[in-house]
Amino acid sequence: MPDTLRLALLGCGAIARYHLDGIKERVPRIQVSAVIDLDRAKAEKFAAETGAKVFTSLDQAIDQGEFDAVDIMLPHDLHERCALQAFAAGKHVLLEKPMAPTLEGCARILAAAKKAGTVFMMAENAQYWPEIVKAQEVIQNGDLGEIITARAAFVCEFDEYWFKEKKPWRYEQSRAGGGITIDGGSHWMRPLRMWLGEIDELVAVTGHPLKQMEGESLVRALFRFQSGAVAGFDALMVATAMGPEPWWRITGTKGELVIDGSFGGGIRLYDAQHRQGRTLMEPQGYAKSFGPELEDFARAVLDGKTLDAGPEQALGELRIALAIYRSATSRQWEKVWA
Repeated sequence: MPDTLRLALLGCGAIARYHLDGIKERVPRIQVSAVIDLDRAKAEKFAAETGAKVFTSLDQAIDQGEFDAVDIMLPHDLHERCALQAFAAGKHVLLEKPMAPTLEGCARILAAAKKAGTVFMMAENAQYWPEIVKAQEVIQNGDLGEIITARAAFVCEFDEYWFKEKKPWRYEQSRAGGGITIDGGSHWMRPLRMWLGEIDELVAVTGHPLKQMEGESLVRALFRFQSGAVAGFDALMVATAMGPEPWWRITGTKGELVIDGSFGGGIRLYDAQHRQGRTLMEPQGYAKSFGPELEDFARAVLDGKTLDAGPEQALGELRIALAIYRSATSRQWEKVWA
């Protein structure tokens, strides 16, 4: 087997910066050999760092480039078309979430991946977020006792960093497939599934305080898991100042874990011996999840390693988002896996 994975970055926007930094920090076995973006200037900036060849379309890159895998970081409505094209060309694929805005689109992607026989991985970086992984270890070790409940709060002030385009695609329902739930919300759903198992049903309301976004920018939801446990899920993005709030709380019969509400992170444990809290992990944060993510992808391609989470796992977050949208309309509990 080769010892170097030649990777094409498809889409040189905000998230590509995190992917490239993760590669530089942790994955020397990945060589970025192609960078692809409709905006050639964006691609050239990444090429200057990597020595990669610049292309303005996936068609052009497949025809003229030299790479083994494609890292797809595009608007949601382009995921299916580009993934199918990459699989047809025999490429390994790392695809940003959601897999597609619809379950039907996901089914077509999974079928194409199976036919290609190449590695297909969903880039759900929460699976590798240091604080999330540490919390999973604490739960599995029994330090919290029996889990009673949890809360995930995806709450942050509106940041134009993610909306730089002249016409941001995240504002458009037809391109994004929804609002903050189907987009960033997945990073808060995956940890709950890692810690508490699969969600059976949910009830939710949505709102639109961020007027420029067609999809929802407010969610209040209650999840009931197959185990019988319940958890709250909040999502909110508003253009106003906001106070501090933990992003996750996990409450058990022996104590509670709190993960700090910032991209910086950090974990504290509150129990009978440490009622004021004890730091279990100094801040690592969101950005530190991308190196392990890209490393897992490289090892799957180069070494035949089984992925920490197969691509089908990402269907869970999409199903949760779709159930939230159904519940907001029906005003009733909705099954996630029906």
